[in-house]
Amino acid sequence: MKNSPNKKGFVFIVGAGPGDVGLITLKGRDALIQSEVIVYDHLANKALLRYAPESCELIYAGKIAGNASLQQEEINALLIEKAGEGKTVSRLKGGDPFIFGRGGEEAQALNSAQIPFVVIPGVSSFSGVSAYAGIPLTHRHLSSSFSVITGSAEKSQEDETIDWENIAKRSGTLVFLMGARRLPHIVSKLIEYGKDPETSVAVIRKGTTGEQKTCVGTLKTIAEIAKRENISPPALTVIGEVVDLKTEIDWYEKLPLFGKTIVVTRPEKQAESFIRALEEKGAEPLALPVIKTVPPEDWGPLDKALENLESYYGLIFTSVNGVEFFMQRLKETDRDLRDLKGVRIYAIGPKTGQAVRDLGLGVTISPEEFVAEALLECLRGEYVVGKRFLLPRATIAREILPDGIRKMGAEIDVVPTYQTIAPESLLREEFMRKLNDGDIDVVTFTSSSTVVNFLELVGDVDPAKLESVGAACIGPITAETARKKGLNVVVVPKDYTTEALAEAIELYFIDQKKTSDS
Repeated sequence: MKNSPNKKGFVFIVGAGPGDVGLITLKGRDALIQSEVIVYDHLANKALLRYAPESCELIYAGKIAGNASLQQEEINALLIEKAGEGKTVSRLKGGDPFIFGRGGEEAQALNSAQIPFVVIPGVSSFSGVSAYAGIPLTHRHLSSSFSVITGSAEKSQEDETIDWENIAKRSGTLVFLMGARRLPHIVSKLIEYGKDPETSVAVIRKGTTGEQKTCVGTLKTIAEIAKRENISPPALTVIGEVVDLKTEIDWYEKLPLFGKTIVVTRPEKQAESFIRALEEKGAEPLALPVIKTVPPEDWGPLDKALENLESYYGLIFTSVNGVEFFMQRLKETDRDLRDLKGVRIYAIGPKTGQAVRDLGLGVTISPEEFVAEALLECLRGEYVVGKRFLLPRATIAREILPDGIRKMGAEIDVVPTYQTIAPESLLREEFMRKLNDGDIDVVTFTSSSTVVNFLELVGDVDPAKLESVGAACIGPITAETARKKGLNVVVVPKDYTTEALAEAIELYFIDQKKTSDS
């Protein structure tokens, strides 16, 4: 995107929330959607980058275990430089940018450089993580206040900025951010300055994500427990009587798909509702779109068909993509829905039928089974000999439907209306890391092309790694492709929809748990 020399740059300082993608604010999401540059941190969930425009420049500025890819002064200069070029920049920071996030320093630097900016608060880890762990920071009968303290003071400062004596005397809940590595030091200081060693403590690692893990103990025992459980950053520590409420209030870790990482290979534009359905069940969806839907290389065949719409007896849609790209081209060629008057419309699948109805059009037939064979069975009830059909579809697709219609004595024009290509994936590296660590539970496939493209994307991966991963397929045709490719198909729903797929995945893991418990 080229910028006008007179265009003034702008910076959004955006809180990404503590990990769960759904915890970003609507205002924060909207900032990402309009960004030309996004500078993001290690603790900002990379899945949020799917809201970035395709042309957006993505710059990683994270810090892991004290090692920063960019120093704070370099980040400040980068924001000023990109905004100085007239670009809209989002600075995406984990949690809330003004709570131990150095957002204040960045705002000061922008102000000094006379760069306009807006601060968009985020859900801080102290409130978000504790809530997902089932621990209220305040409770009418237990705690009327809470204190938030950094658990990772700068090396040069040591403990100069932490008043351990006063902190240990506080009666409310104590919350330490970023203190996993200094946990033994933190608890020893609190005990040294008079905190009861039997005070309840919870340490929550990677809170609000599918990798959330909670350890509970006391000031006297928690350091050893956390070491035994391999608790590493990022982690949050809650100290106080409210920790004891976890057994009653715990909700997130009890969801049916909690702790399960489920890969979603569906195109980004179509994946949102499916991802939300999995998240509501407690899963950690990993968006790894392996196909991208784009216009065909040549609009010619479809344009020719649009010029002669009145000659068709029936118009057949096999997917929502077919509906959307057909209607897009109809408008682009100065036509509208009135040109479809008298044409019978057939739709395979409830989503496809709904996409047609949403346009104000009626659907003549939408078979109960969501496959081409089911539509052919319905058409046998009509006299179609000599009739002409139009099938706008993907460039590459099965020939069962057009062949079946021709065998009935009808004519059919099959016109490429869209094509699927393999997109670049921002999260391939994240997927490979989780796969190698054995942290992928299921990969979902909604078409045969997602199976083929997925295997091309992962490349020469160790087959043994994939053998332990279940494949969840939207229907029998996709499942057949997956099996032929050597994948371990464990889920195929009765109804061929993403809603049914999410339900079937839940039932699969419930059955798995029952088997392991028995």
